[in-house]
Amino acid sequence: MAPVSRITVIGTGYLGATHAACMAELGYEVLGVDVDPDKAAMLQAGTLPFYEPGLEDLLAPHLASGRLRFTTSAEEAAAFGDVHFLCVGTPQRKGEFAADTSYLDAAVDALAPHLDRPCLVVGKSTVPVGTAARLATRIAERAPVGEAAELAWNPEFLREGHAIGDTLHPDRLVVGVRSETAEATLREVYAPLIAEGVPFLVTDFATSELVKVSANAFLSTKISFINAMAEVCEAAGADVTQLSQALSYDPRIGGQFLNAGLGFGGGCLPKDIRAFMARAGELGVDQALTFLREVDAINMRRRFKMVDLARDACGGGFLGRRVAVLGAAFKPESDDIRDSPALNVAAQVQLQGGDVTVYDPKAVDNARKMYPGLAYADSAFGAAAGAHVVLHLTEWREFREIDPAALGEVVAERRVVDGRNALDADRWRAAGWTYRALGRP
Repeated sequence: MAPVSRITVIGTGYLGATHAACMAELGYEVLGVDVDPDKAAMLQAGTLPFYEPGLEDLLAPHLASGRLRFTTSAEEAAAFGDVHFLCVGTPQRKGEFAADTSYLDAAVDALAPHLDRPCLVVGKSTVPVGTAARLATRIAERAPVGEAAELAWNPEFLREGHAIGDTLHPDRLVVGVRSETAEATLREVYAPLIAEGVPFLVTDFATSELVKVSANAFLSTKISFINAMAEVCEAAGADVTQLSQALSYDPRIGGQFLNAGLGFGGGCLPKDIRAFMARAGELGVDQALTFLREVDAINMRRRFKMVDLARDACGGGFLGRRVAVLGAAFKPESDDIRDSPALNVAAQVQLQGGDVTVYDPKAVDNARKMYPGLAYADSAFGAAAGAHVVLHLTEWREFREIDPAALGEVVAERRVVDGRNALDADRWRAAGWTYRALGRP
């Protein structure tokens, strides 16, 4: 292959839009491709269909210079690019644990018939192990250039709210390849990052596919472990935040992802561990991952426990009680509400008779579309007006820094339940609030 100068990014959702902007930042000419003309037009105008800190600012100069642009044409992409990154989603199949790879297959089927010169197609999506080998055959069969249209797999490790940093300054780069040519091409693409000292790990297809799901399975397990300890603490009268702090000093354990609370959600961890279990079953090693069923179950139980604490704070029932919910996104610095623990709790409280009002700094519009039956406010004080209990369910900095004395002036009763163990309990109690939290006395 000739030196890489032009890159295409197929799929311009959260992963694709971020990758496209960052590749332009590294100096490449980039063409983003999406089947949705409205999304392509929005991105071409410099507007994101989601919230990610700093990304619109990164898009703007590269759109203005023409280094980055967007299209709906797979044919144009094939003619343009030397390297084609596949960044389409792999959601959970409806009614199943398994991943739905149909969008990925459709992207390959749209691109491959137009590949008439040597190129590298690079998958970044999170997929069931074995997908890369299948797609490599599919591309070679459909591309006019045949096996000269190679495939590699380069999993993404983005954290919402930190996507730009995770792309431009990753903690590692993993590439699954079948040839020295593919490896050399990806070394060239990522040369600026490798020069900074980012580890570059070369593996086979299967190993590269397993890295992301294994990482997510491990993180999910660590989160559910400390939440299981929170269940024990609740029964024993212990404090899980003190327990977590003590454990964090053990270098074998560490403190990251060891904060007990409402548990994980979003579009990655829940669906990835479920798809991992499903694929293990297909490979005949389902027993190896049966522990992930309990990880998932512990995570879901935290939501029910949060509802129980909120009900207790309301005197045993929600009827006639106003409940303020602070948070709608599944995590701070995001407007993503997919499998949001906060909204799941809010909906449960409403179903049990509570008068629920939700506020989130970025996710209210998305929440309103998905949960139109809930009430929404444009500030924390608006949500808390007349409330009998305030539920802190997404760990936004705005909520951690709120003045509990000032908030106390607008509520009906000063009762707060901290679903993230992130508020300063002493400060809230000093302001006259009854403070409760998951896993604490």
